[in-house]
Amino acid sequence: MFVIIGYVVILGCVLGGFLLAGGHLGVLMQPVEVLIIVGSASGAFVASNSLSTIKAAIAGGIGTLKGSRYNSAYYLDLLSSFNALGQKARKEGLLSLEKVVDDPEGSSIFGEMVVHDHHLLEFICDKLRLILTGVDINQLEDIIDSEIDIHHEAGHAPIKAVQRIGDGMPAFGIVAAVMGVVHTMESVGIPPAELGKLIAAALVGTFLGILIAYGFVAPVAAVMEDRLEEEANAYKCVKKGILNCALGTSPAITLEFMRVAIPHHIRPTFAEMEAQMKGGKG
Repeated sequence: MFVIIGYVVILGCVLGGFLLAGGHLGVLMQPVEVLIIVGSASGAFVASNSLSTIKAAIAGGIGTLKGSRYNSAYYLDLLSSFNALGQKARKEGLLSLEKVVDDPEGSSIFGEMVVHDHHLLEFICDKLRLILTGVDINQLEDIIDSEIDIHHEAGHAPIKAVQRIGDGMPAFGIVAAVMGVVHTMESVGIPPAELGKLIAAALVGTFLGILIAYGFVAPVAAVMEDRLEEEANAYKCVKKGILNCALGTSPAITLEFMRVAIPHHIRPTFAEMEAQMKGGKG
């Protein structure tokens, strides 16, 4: 949502300032320049990335137009899910979780938000399976840390792809401008008014390349990086829950370990967590 608002502000200020200075928007309408810049950048993007990275970058870019899923309500749902897991393990024994990890979506343990976060749900269930096999707590922590690190590294690939294409946009704008200048030089015999239009069209190429790079692509890459950090924080919070579950810590203490691992600006208060537990699962 804020990305869209930012885009509106950018266009409003740039185009509004141009109009206030006496410019005419029609001069900026140069579809050929757009074709050269966007087309070349898209080709370079495809040529320099794998199919999986391209898909992830497109999905991540579109995702920045929506709000983040990692808010206070999400974490309350996550805490409620681990409370239900802990209560079930204490009452029915650790082996009772086997049915839960085999069919997490069909159980009543996990909240709706957690169920819809497929990667995190799979991460939780895989680690619970390791606990059921009797894995050593130190080995479990090493496995979790390794998976989180690899997941984080993989998450940076689409961000780097978007950043690289943003860095290249001004250069493609220069390419469009140079081609416009070449066309202008071969048309030096035409009237000055027509020659001025060609020069203006060439300069628009440089303008568009810089505007698209720093006004549109760079903010998307920045938001994608923020979302990756938010996702990493969710995994770190889950790590606390899984390790305490393996140690047999009481659900109340487990939830507090998880709660303090949540970023402060979206961390539920103790009272909010307690209210959620009384009215939710377990």
